[in-house]
Amino acid sequence: MGSANGLTNGRGGHPLFAFGVITDVQYADIPNGHSFLGVPRFYRHSMLVLQRAVKSWNNNKNLNFAIHFGDIVDGKCPKDQSLNAVKKVVDEFENFKGPVYHMIGNHCLYNLPRDKLLPLLKIPNLDGGRAYYEFSPAPGYRFVVLDGYDISAIGWPHDHPKTLEALKFLRERNSNSDKNSPNGLEGLDRRFLMFNGAVGEEQMEWLDCVLRDAINMKQKVVVCCHLPLDPGASSQEPLLWNYDEVMDVIHQYDCVKVCLAGHDHEGGHSIDSHGIHHRVLEAALECPPGTDAFGYIEVYDNMLSLVGTDRMKSTNIHFNPY
Repeated sequence: MGSANGLTNGRGGHPLFAFGVITDVQYADIPNGHSFLGVPRFYRHSMLVLQRAVKSWNNNKNLNFAIHFGDIVDGKCPKDQSLNAVKKVVDEFENFKGPVYHMIGNHCLYNLPRDKLLPLLKIPNLDGGRAYYEFSPAPGYRFVVLDGYDISAIGWPHDHPKTLEALKFLRERNSNSDKNSPNGLEGLDRRFLMFNGAVGEEQMEWLDCVLRDAINMKQKVVVCCHLPLDPGASSQEPLLWNYDEVMDVIHQYDCVKVCLAGHDHEGGHSIDSHGIHHRVLEAALECPPGTDAFGYIEVYDNMLSLVGTDRMKSTNIHFNPY
């Protein structure tokens, strides 16, 4: 249990910094169940996976921070338990001896509205519910955390302009009465589901400014989003609605080296047409008892080395440092 996958990073020397990673904990104090595709889900065991992750990160003693890639609790959590369930998982993350960065996922928003969720996750709540932000853990690197539910039918008040925009978007692209059903949708159109969302215009402009600034400061950028941004790293259904528009912005700059995501529980890895790596991380929720899915990433000048545990696959990500 909890043994690291055997993959050396193929590189001597010390990393510039390192950080812990886990995604889709989706804790709930309910019996085991299944996804809509029939994949087993272990709602209580995911808390044990998180506890082992935090213990492992602390034992490492060289991790500067940790990132959870969204979906802190599951949508099946009884709603009268949602607040306490989120607090319970956040408290477990707080046992890590360093900063923890969160991003929102669809299951977070099934449980709590943004105005209650963001303070609990310590996401800077700017401009009335904005959940995207950036930080720089070292002079040569910047992390950009996107809000993939900026335009969404979940999380905002029912009459909010972003809710109405999302519902209109879905009606135009998904004719099913159940907007979480991909029936009749083909190819990449299968991403037009209610459990996904989009990056809005204001966030897109912010992203452009941040990347331009990173170029000026000669920083490499790691983009983080709950929703995957490349079809090669994910199945079609979990993709960000406007992943193509987001990547059009990102591809204008050569500072972005890696995009990290969750949401697609099986995980995946691809390199897109511009040489950017996309690594979708395997979910903690779908670990049977006695198995784990977490890891840590060592960051070098020209590579990221993901050291995974059990179901999280170790991955070396090489890129041009310039």
